[in-house]
Amino acid sequence: MFTDPNAEKYSIAHTTEESAVLKRLNRETHAKILKARMLSGHLQGKLLEMISCMMQPSRVLEIGTYTGYSAICLAKGLTEGGKLHTIDHNEELEDFTRSFFREAGLEDAIVYHIGEALEVLPTVEGPFDLVFLDADKENYIAYYDLIFDKVRKGGVILADNVLWSGKVFSQEAAGNDPEAHALIRFNEHVHNDSRVENLMLPIRDGLSVVRKIADE
Repeated sequence: MFTDPNAEKYSIAHTTEESAVLKRLNRETHAKILKARMLSGHLQGKLLEMISCMMQPSRVLEIGTYTGYSAICLAKGLTEGGKLHTIDHNEELEDFTRSFFREAGLEDAIVYHIGEALEVLPTVEGPFDLVFLDADKENYIAYYDLIFDKVRKGGVILADNVLWSGKVFSQEAAGNDPEAHALIRFNEHVHNDSRVENLMLPIRDGLSVVRKIADE
């Protein structure tokens, strides 16, 4: 986490509470699943939900499901009959994750793909209104380039962990961390892309909001 813990604690205290399903998912993930820090959590989850509800997308794509917290948040804004496609390579989490999709009443709205995202993405048809990128950082540019043509003009790409605990601030800060160096390249790649406008938010470990303004 990059932001001040006290600021996050205060912000959470003044943010609408998680739903009962999300509270249980949060608790169960921390109790039973490795690397629970990968969970979007209350504050970021509510931001994802807010963005989705404001956009009211009919098609959402998520790369990196983990235990499904962010997928549930993003699916809250779907229009009637809308679909969220989410991709994750960890088949061991499938039963756990699907159980929470069912509990949230979103089983029919979420299409859950198990496999490597670079292989699955070419098989998933667009266009998408909203994309959330939260998978392995070393492939962020590859994912971005693969999904770009599947995002409608005016659509939004959200990219998580773009501050990487401050390691992206310089090559020296990145040190020997390959993911930090990959994120430095990704952040520059997006910032120099004339087809989009972008906003980097210092929430949790950094979240970039990228709006597609041109196809070419």
